Amino acid sequence: MFYLDASAAVAAITQEAHSDRIWRWLGDNADAPILCSGWTTTEVSSALSIKVRTGAFSLEDRLSAWNSWRRFRDASLADIAVLPDHFETAARFCDRPELGLRAGDALHIAIAESGGLTLVTFDTTMARAALELGIPVEPL
Repeated sequence: MFYLDASAAVAAITQEAHSDRIWRWLGDNADAPILCSGWTTTEVSSALSIKVRTGAFSLEDRLSAWNSWRRFRDASLADIAVLPDHFETAARFCDRPELGLRAGDALHIAIAESGGLTLVTFDTTMARAALELGIPVEPL
C-alpha cells in the first residue's frame, strides 16, 4: 500500500518535467491501494496557487488542475485520516534537525508511518528522511 504526497500528486495532474514518471508508476500500480490524506489535498491546493503567483499558471489553469485533482483523488485514491497522533509524531521527526524536514513533510511521513504505507514522493529531502526513519519510499 502506498501514500501519495503532494509532489507526486501535483506531477500527476499537471505537466511537469517528471510527470511521465508518476503517470507510468500509476499505470504500473493501478491495482495497488494508493492513499492520500487531507494534508495532501491542502498541499496540492497550495502548490497550484504558487503556480499562479509565479506566473506558471493562469487562474483558469489552476481551476482546471484543481478539478483534475479532485477527479483523480475521488476515482483513484483512498483517504487516510490525519489524526492528532500524527502531529506528535511529525514533531518528533522535526526534533531531528539533521533530517532537514519541514513540518508539512514530517506530517506526510508520520501519516505514512502510521498506516504502514510506502511513501511516494519526488522530494529527495523527504525521501532521505523517511528512509532514515525506517519508512519505505517508492523510487520514482
